[in-house]
Amino acid sequence: MSGWRYIAMRAVSGDFLDWDVPFVADSPPRRELNGPGQMTGKISPEYLRLMAKPDGLPVLAEWSTALFAEFEGRIRWGGLITNLAFEGQAMKVTCAGYTAYPAGMPYFGQVIRSGAKIAQKWAYDGKDKNHDGYIDGTHPKRKMPKKPKDKISGRWDAYDVVRSVWAHLQDYKMGKLGVTLDKHDSGYKLGSSNGEDPWELLWWDSPDCGQTITDVMNLAKGDFLERHYWDGTKEKILHHIDLGTRRLGKARHDLRFAQGENIIEIATPNYQGDHFANNVYVLGKGSGQKTARVRVVVDDKRLRRAKIIAHKSTANAKTLTAYGKKERAKHSEQVTIPSIAIRHHPNAPLGSWALGDRILVQVDIPWVGELAIWHRVVSEEIDPAAGTAVLSLTRSDFYG
Repeated sequence: MSGWRYIAMRAVSGDFLDWDVPFVADSPPRRELNGPGQMTGKISPEYLRLMAKPDGLPVLAEWSTALFAEFEGRIRWGGLITNLAFEGQAMKVTCAGYTAYPAGMPYFGQVIRSGAKIAQKWAYDGKDKNHDGYIDGTHPKRKMPKKPKDKISGRWDAYDVVRSVWAHLQDYKMGKLGVTLDKHDSGYKLGSSNGEDPWELLWWDSPDCGQTITDVMNLAKGDFLERHYWDGTKEKILHHIDLGTRRLGKARHDLRFAQGENIIEIATPNYQGDHFANNVYVLGKGSGQKTARVRVVVDDKRLRRAKIIAHKSTANAKTLTAYGKKERAKHSEQVTIPSIAIRHHPNAPLGSWALGDRILVQVDIPWVGELAIWHRVVSEEIDPAAGTAVLSLTRSDFYG
């Protein structure tokens, strides 16, 4: 891991605490698509006792210190120290990316109603108690006027909700992480246009900020990617979340990943036979017989195997069907290469791909033979000093 430098910073204030922390990483930091990633390693317990002035906390403190991994002047990874624990004569340090912060945090922000019915005030409410169609107590009798139709609240774009949740979290004095997000829309409007299937975020329901972001991103079929980088003066580290419209990444026909060339190792292929299903039932919003339900089926000439998936945030049949297709793909008995280790090579130089990209993986699997399967890169552990990388993959056809 030579060539790496680890920089400690106070997460909220942005004050740098140590420009060269004696941190020994277990492996290269892991970057994830739609996740915070992770970095773990060890450090001398004596170092942890060093106090950082003026706040009086140790240089490395849980949920206070941010640790950044730099290689040749570029920030390769950044995150928050979430756990410190003794491991023999050393201290184990666990870090998670900034996007781990919303998980488990309660939402107390503005009430959000998207595509909800709004009852209109009516001066004649309760003035026809005997339900005869006439205004009570009028002589001669006057007919009840027609009640005004409910209005439908404005519909929020999914990414506006994500930005709103992050703004709420960073509105607190000790939550100001300085995270910025892309400003474009996802193109997916929450709730329905007729008010029959509203989407709501209500603080009295005790919603979890992290889960809310995950649910909304899934509805929009969007991706997010966390990154950290130096500003123009190299005196400040910036933190940003890229939002994909809809999926980040592209098919990389310009890169080649082949066993015997740049692939030096593959993880045991996964057939997922124990989880096989060709009939998927998705249960949506509602209860009892009024529960929304869709069925997604593939005619694969196999014995019927069914699985029930809950997706209670919506009753929209189109949304539930799209979700069901994605889940069915995950439960199909198809060969998946969970991860590959590669070396720097002209066919695919280190870092030439991006998280979310679709790559053609060409391998020779015992008992199966030579395969060429499109996979999506969902995480990476790049070690530029060693000239190697480990890529975690999922089949690209798992995504709708």
